Formats: sequence, structure tokens, C-alpha cells
Amino acid sequence: MKKTALTLLLSAALTFSVGVFAETAPAAGGSTKTTKNSTALSTHLPVIEAELTFAPKVPKPITRKEPARVVVKLEAIEKVMDIIGGTQFKYWTFNGATPAPFIRVREGDTVEIHLSNPANSKMEHSLDFHSAAAPEGGALASNTKPGRTSVFAFQALQPGLYLYHCAAFPGAATHISKGMFGLMLVEPKAGLPPVDKEFYIVQNEFYTQGDFAAKGLQVFSMEKASYELPDYVVFNGHYGALMGDNALQSNVGDNVRFFIGNAGPNKISSFHLIGKAFDTVYIEGGSLQNHHVQTTLIPAGGAVIAEAKMHVPGSYTFLDHSIFRADKGAKGTLIVAGKENPDIYSGKIKDEAYDKRNPDADVEVNFHLK
Repeated sequence: MKKTALTLLLSAALTFSVGVFAETAPAAGGSTKTTKNSTALSTHLPVIEAELTFAPKVPKPITRKEPARVVVKLEAIEKVMDIIGGTQFKYWTFNGATPAPFIRVREGDTVEIHLSNPANSKMEHSLDFHSAAAPEGGALASNTKPGRTSVFAFQALQPGLYLYHCAAFPGAATHISKGMFGLMLVEPKAGLPPVDKEFYIVQNEFYTQGDFAAKGLQVFSMEKASYELPDYVVFNGHYGALMGDNALQSNVGDNVRFFIGNAGPNKISSFHLIGKAFDTVYIEGGSLQNHHVQTTLIPAGGAVIAEAKMHVPGSYTFLDHSIFRADKGAKGTLIVAGKENPDIYSGKIKDEAYDKRNPDADVEVNFHLK
């Protein structure tokens, strides 16, 4: 790998970060200069504290018909957790989890963000909301030093499913790579059609200096990230987070809605549910709908809403169909309980002998020859 190219990339990122955050530099004497701006965003609106949920749970659908001022309280927490059993990583999180809490608001709401950063934090942190009509998605206003709380507000103008993430120094790429991202749903004023189950999933990559599943505390690898060579591609921040005892649960006849984000920071996701095509896909989380979709693309920094009615009981795997990523963690399970449905799926009907031989099958060749 050419160190010159890597040096140029790091230099460019550093220059960008310094320019972006110059406005938040400490004033003389070490205090942070803060401007108190008046706002007409929330005049006479009722104030509601947001219901925040951790993946795979989703807040309840919004039933109110009028806008509100929705207060969202987030805390930047640096936390050592397992990526996979025995492999630790110092995550940077919002509210102690990767992905960060799911935020659900209504089109036209004023969203008031409180971002707190503990006094012994090692980094500044901020928030870039893809749902905000604001410079840097609010990252300038929300840049928060250790021992401080920042507050800013924006109006949720456009319905859709949006990523949010940290964008503080040394840049969004590093903070996303460390685990600081989540999803915000801006429900349309008329709401979404009712379904039986809703689930929250985010795909992301981790880049570590050690190899896959190397034991002990792992350090982030800027070199691997710059060359887009992830050691892990996972759902909901950890290998196996949606498998085994943590599998998603539904029933035969359920209409299931998946809110799926792709934090990247680099790879496009080819999201696929094995055994059931999606009935409806809200492309890139917006208003455009597609139907009868087998695999849907989710760009890095994007999201999608996908719905499927489950007709047959069983264990359904969902994965990134860039399929070798499944071995790195991009897979999960949906368990569907209920009665068999032979009108739709028979199961195996017959198992009988077949005597024909293929001469080439007797040639001994290792299937994974180098």
C-alpha cells in the first residue's frame, strides 16, 4: 500500500475538519463561545420528549395530527464492547449503543436536540442529521466539547427515513467507523400504513488493526478504512446481534416493516430476505415505492423501508447479498411462528434414488484452489 496516497487522504480530512469546525474553537481564556439565537420554529407548539428505542426496537407510530416540539436527548459515550466474542473495540456511541437510538418524529415537527459530552470524554462529538435543512446537517451547531451540552433545533420538513451520525474532528468517517450513527424516521403527516411488526436494523463496517476475531482490545485501522477493506460487516453494531436468542420474532400472517440503514462508511448494501420477496420498498427511504423486490440497494449514508407479509412459518435469514460479507457478520434471522401453509409451500414431497453419474464429478479438485 502506498503511504503517500494515505498521507494525502489524511491531510485532506484534517484540512476539511479544521475548516468546518473553526467556528467552534475556544475563545480566549479557554471557554467556548456560544451564540444564543432566538427561534420562531416552535412558537406555541406543545413540547414532547421523544421516545427513543435501541435496535431492533422501534418507537410507537405517531397518532397526533398536529406538529410538536420534540426534545431528543443524546449523550456521547465512549464504551468498550465486543464486536464478536472475545474481540473488544472502543466504540464511540450515542446513549451507549451502536446503532444509536431510533428517533421517530412527524413531518412539520420542530426537533430540539440536546447533545451532552461527559467531562472525561477523549473527543469532541457532534450530530449531522440527514433530515435537517441546515449547514452540515447541524454538525456546526452541535459540536460539543467534553463537559458541555449543546442544544439546537431544526424543523423536519421532508418525510422519510434518514441516517444521523457524528461529524466532529477528525471527521465523519472516523466517528462513523467507531459506531456513532442511528436512524430518524420523519413520518408523513398522514402517517405510514399500519403493520404488525416493525424492526430497526443498521449495517456498518469495522476496520481493526488485528485480523478477524483477533482476541483482546482492537484499535481502529485508518489504513484499512481508507482502502475499504473491512474486517467486519455487521448488523446492529455486533457480529451475531440478530441471530440465535436475538433473532427477530413474528407470526404467520404478519405484515413486517424493516427500517434499514447503511452507515457504511464505505460499502453499498444489497439487502435481501431469503425466502420472501419484499412486497413494498420505499426506495432510499423516500416516497418512491417499488413492489415485489428480491434485493434492494442501500447506499452508504442511506436507508430503506422494506415491507413483507409472512405466509409460511420457519427461520428466514436476511443478509447483505454481497454474500461473502455474511461471513463477516452481515446476516440475521427472522423467526416466523404459526401453522404450516401447504397451499403456499409444500416442504419436501419426495426423496428418491437417482442413478445417473457425471464423469467430471470424480475429478479430485479442491473447490477453493488458490
